[in-house]
Amino acid sequence: MRKNHVKVLALAFTLLIVFPGTTPQSFAQTPTALYPAMAPLNQYLMPAESEIALARSAAPASISDAAEVMVLGSDGYKTAVKGTNGFLCLVERSWGQSTDEAEFWNAKMRAPHCFNAQAARSFALIYLMKTRLVLAGKSKPEIAQAIAAALDSKQLPPLEPGAMAYMMSKQQYLNDHDIAWHPHVMFFYSGDMTKSWTADAPNSPVITANDPQERITILFIVADKWSDGSPAPPMPDSMSH
Repeated sequence: MRKNHVKVLALAFTLLIVFPGTTPQSFAQTPTALYPAMAPLNQYLMPAESEIALARSAAPASISDAAEVMVLGSDGYKTAVKGTNGFLCLVERSWGQSTDEAEFWNAKMRAPHCFNAQAARSFALIYLMKTRLVLAGKSKPEIAQAIAAALDSKQLPPLEPGAMAYMMSKQQYLNDHDIAWHPHVMFFYSGDMTKSWTADAPNSPVITANDPQERITILFIVADKWSDGSPAPPMPDSMSH
């Protein structure tokens, strides 16, 4: 982290930011119109070795080299490399975000994550279940309903304290506007923490994103380096309170 300039923010798995300079004509073709349905499955797949390397790039090698790595195939995620440090690295696809997001079916999206053991045993299981539902041909409403039912019934376990993930890959493609955006670390908390953290207070450095579908608040810390140690672009002033 850049000393004295650490920015603490919150983020759902991928960022969809409304940006200035949008013309009326640009609304004629919205992201929703661009991605109305799932693309052919092969557009979401990668060669296994490339996906392993991309997944590992989510965190510094000191973490990811000893992590378990999962890759996506036609029948879901499978372990490609066994780990020894409790971390799980994988490349999330576009359905990692909420079903109401405009780019839910964007086949270009690649979001490398390295989850710690607590997140791998709890939060990551939501995404893995969503993947199985997607590959089973379920609609977005059906996916949302199934996740809610699994959380209610404890088929999906409650979020473990201390759950977090690294997203520091220079090769990440988070959405069509931000592409790689910034390297960051995410911390997961149960429920909506916005009020208790006074995240929306004037001049507060803390910003939260509450994800009601996954029933969490995600807090993230922006880093000044990518996972390979190269410098990251500075955060724009517009992202500060």
